[in-house]
Amino acid sequence: MLAQNPHLRGPVPGVCPLGECDGTGFLIDDADEAVPCRCRPQRVAAARSRSLSSTIPERFRHVGFDRHPVKDMDREIVSEVRRYCRAVDERLAEGRGLLFFGSTGTGKTTLAMLVAQEAMRAGRSVAVYDAPQLMRRIHATYSDPNVTVHALMDQLEAVELLVLDDAAVARQSDWVLEQLYSVINGRYQSRRALIVTADVEDPQKLGDHIGGRSASRLFETCTLVPMFGPDQRIAGAPD
Repeated sequence: MLAQNPHLRGPVPGVCPLGECDGTGFLIDDADEAVPCRCRPQRVAAARSRSLSSTIPERFRHVGFDRHPVKDMDREIVSEVRRYCRAVDERLAEGRGLLFFGSTGTGKTTLAMLVAQEAMRAGRSVAVYDAPQLMRRIHATYSDPNVTVHALMDQLEAVELLVLDDAAVARQSDWVLEQLYSVINGRYQSRRALIVTADVEDPQKLGDHIGGRSASRLFETCTLVPMFGPDQRIAGAPD
């Protein structure tokens, strides 16, 4: 699938996404000295986050603004997402993200994955996790001799865009709340963008699921995108 969709990759070795260097991340100036290319920060972030999950789930690999279900969604919501995608470089530089909240089955994950694809097209490093999957990934470091939890947290902090899907469904415990806070706070302090989806009717209730401190940081750094309506998964099911 990646071979058919090269835009789902990060920066490609030997190719400058900006068309400025020879793919090494450096340029030779007038004094014959190597200076960092503008693509260098992207390459560093991509290298640091290489072991993270950057795979767009199969169901969402062909989403687009001109395709169902996005083209049939509320125009104001789609316009908000389109504005973000058009200015993705600026938004990532600012550490600004999106928080999709509302009813189940209204397209929150679809739009989150659409943003992830646009960031990949722009050559930015992206990691994609749902909350339970991320918790399992963090927990696995306790028995993995090759990756420490601190190294994983550093990678999660370094990636230019982190998509955290279904943030409100992780099974609550003090340990889970602590890990979520570590991830969200690390990105908050480093001005790294998050795209988050959560099945909560009121964004203020998000703190009940991920902790008040984590929710507060998301409210500061993310544009809130409410999505309500019937569950389209049910509406589209065969009789």
